[in-house]
Amino acid sequence: MRYKKPLSILGTLLAVALAALYPQLQHPSPASKSVTTPLQRTLSVQEAQARHLSDVWVEGQGVVVKVLPDDTRGRRHQRFIVRLSNGKTVLIAHNIDLAPRLKGLRPGDTVTFRGEFVDNDKGGLVHWTHRDPSGRHEGGWIKYRGRLYR
Repeated sequence: MRYKKPLSILGTLLAVALAALYPQLQHPSPASKSVTTPLQRTLSVQEAQARHLSDVWVEGQGVVVKVLPDDTRGRRHQRFIVRLSNGKTVLIAHNIDLAPRLKGLRPGDTVTFRGEFVDNDKGGLVHWTHRDPSGRHEGGWIKYRGRLYR
C-alpha cells in the first residue's frame, strides 16, 4: 500500500476558500451583473443654481422664454431657455440624435424636465434629458404637452 502525503496547510486553506467561493463564482449577485450606476440624489434646479453645483441630477419646471437654433456641432441638440419659478433661467440642451424633438415648442409653453445640471454664469445648463442607449448613465426626460420625451 502506498503512503499518500497529506496536503500542506496552504493547499488545504486554498481548497477550503475555493469551495466557499464556488457558489458565488457560478451565480454572481445581481449587483455584480449591473452595468448602470445607482440613481443619484435628484435636486431641484433652483438648489443647484443657488449652490453653484455641477454634474448633479436636477428636476425642474418652467416656462419657455426663448427657443434657440439647434446646436449641430457633434450630436444635435434642441436648445431653449426656461424661466423658473425663482425668476432665474436655465438653458435646456435636449439631444435630438437620441430622443425625439419637442415639436411645436414656442415661448410661453411650460415644460417639466430631469437631467444633469452644469453651472455657469448665465444660470446653468441642463443636458442628459434622454435615455442612455448604452445603459451606463442615468437618463433624464422632458414632459411637454402631456408627452414624455426621452
